[in-house]
Amino acid sequence: MPTAKSLIRYCGGSRRKRAEMRGKLMNKLAYNLATTFGLGDQLPAPGTTAGSLPASLVWLIVAWGLLNSPWLLVATTAMITVAVIAGFWASDAEITRRGNSDPGPVVIDEVAGQWLTYGTALPLWAAATHLEMIIFAGAGFFLFRFFDILKPWPVRRLERLHGALGVMADDLLAGVMAGIVLALARPLVTMLLG
Repeated sequence: MPTAKSLIRYCGGSRRKRAEMRGKLMNKLAYNLATTFGLGDQLPAPGTTAGSLPASLVWLIVAWGLLNSPWLLVATTAMITVAVIAGFWASDAEITRRGNSDPGPVVIDEVAGQWLTYGTALPLWAAATHLEMIIFAGAGFFLFRFFDILKPWPVRRLERLHGALGVMADDLLAGVMAGIVLALARPLVTMLLG
């Protein structure tokens, strides 16, 4: 598989032309990551749609019966790590490109926050039944959206930070708060389904 560097070298041209092409490729990558492959620019509720992607993946994991897999927590942790690192980088690039401190189409923060909701609560839900995990997937989505939209203190305060930190931090904290509520709800769900 060709790398970006080999494609640039293959296209030839001067150093300046290659640097220009590399810049365009990096801008396109940042755009695709920040807007979750354009969803942020296309839909009327881009944050909700972007947040539904991790929720859908968790639901598929449940549907396929992989919920008690030892790799579930590892995979969730990897998704959190990738979304957070990519989120900070891509958000910063899009803020610079768009000249806006918190561009609406940037939705990678919702993806990272939603993954963090599941990652925070997952250790307490690891031995859950199939039905409990369906509740876990749905409740995690709605809890994150609740905290992300309502923005209770100190989430709202973090949103005021400048740059990528302001874009990402409020959603990450909303994800942790939603994850804590989801984790604490596990005994209640178990008791109700008893």
